[in-house]
Amino acid sequence: MPLKGMTEVVKKRILIVEDDPDILELLNLTFIDEGYEVVLSKIAVDTTWVEGIHPDLLIMDICLKGSLVNGNELCALLKSNALIKNLPVFLLSAEINIQQLCKDCGADAHVKKPFDLDHLFSTVKALIN
Repeated sequence: MPLKGMTEVVKKRILIVEDDPDILELLNLTFIDEGYEVVLSKIAVDTTWVEGIHPDLLIMDICLKGSLVNGNELCALLKSNALIKNLPVFLLSAEINIQQLCKDCGADAHVKKPFDLDHLFSTVKALIN
């Protein structure tokens, strides 16, 4: 509870969907250190699942082993859902054609793996603020 006259700081929530446990942990620790609330998942589920988490930003890999949908497919579903279409979606991938995949699904930003953390942070800050 904030002290009288002080306002409570609400952390921005980032949902990260990544099937590589090392990248998932790196992003988790890094964004927590930057002051964000982080929700992690190794698989993409569906738009209702994303809505229930109420993220301010979704960072997602394109190729997700074990998921029923890939990241670009879930992105396209989110962008066609009136309730959540304005959620910024940031895709990560080693795919050669990442730029075209992101354009086709309506992603707000993308970065090719391996990625530079400074570039990742600046893109996240631009999308979430």
